[in-house]
Amino acid sequence: MKRAKADYTIQAVAHAFDLLEEFRESGEEELGVTELASKLRLHKNNVFRLLATLESRGYVEQNPVSQNYRLGIKVLELGQAFVRQTGLLRHSDAVLRSIVEKVNETAYVTVIREGAVVYLNAVEADRTVRVVSRVGHRLPIFASACGKAQAAFWKPDQLDHELREMAKKTSKAYTPNTIVDPEKLREELRVTAARGYGLDNEEYELGVRCVAAPVFDYTGGIRGAITVSGPSSRMTEPRIQNEIVPVITAAAKELSRQLGHGK
Repeated sequence: MKRAKADYTIQAVAHAFDLLEEFRESGEEELGVTELASKLRLHKNNVFRLLATLESRGYVEQNPVSQNYRLGIKVLELGQAFVRQTGLLRHSDAVLRSIVEKVNETAYVTVIREGAVVYLNAVEADRTVRVVSRVGHRLPIFASACGKAQAAFWKPDQLDHELREMAKKTSKAYTPNTIVDPEKLREELRVTAARGYGLDNEEYELGVRCVAAPVFDYTGGIRGAITVSGPSSRMTEPRIQNEIVPVITAAAKELSRQLGHGK
């Protein structure tokens, strides 16, 4: 019988990654040994040894004043290597700039990873009031336009699985507009697929509306999504339909074409 990949996990390596990921989960710039030990449920001596190893390789660094630790330059270097190797990112910059030139609202390219939407790249609008860049942030799939724009094109078994998982736990309502009922979400995704774009009507953050269109690759599979975000005072229904949707759907088709879709 073939062994599961989990059977080959090296615990010390797994703990090192847990430690690095804690900087993302906590949102803090610096963390101390005691705090990390508590969060990871590890002995302080083990955490110190992990930190010493990571520090020697440049993945964390210690603040000489506070004695706490923060992420090191090697983490950024790995992230930049990922950016260079990802075709979606490589082609997205010019497309996003074109969107911003036309509608003057912040534009992003996103993917779904590990059960969340991840913002990979952004071009900000030249406005005093605008949505702050979310690059690197993780947002809920079903409360974001870009998440719905991608989930709407999942295979039925994948969608069924995700909705079943959602039904097992109490879904968080981020605003009064958040859709938390699985069947209502299924209908929302059906509508999204039919019209070719997703909407976030202040479902994640009050005062912010988003529109997103799916990006496909040469296999025809969903690769990511392009989204435009702006204050709800500017992102009115008429403007979304008459200005934003035509621009963003055309941009998503162009980016899909560059990734080989339809060739």
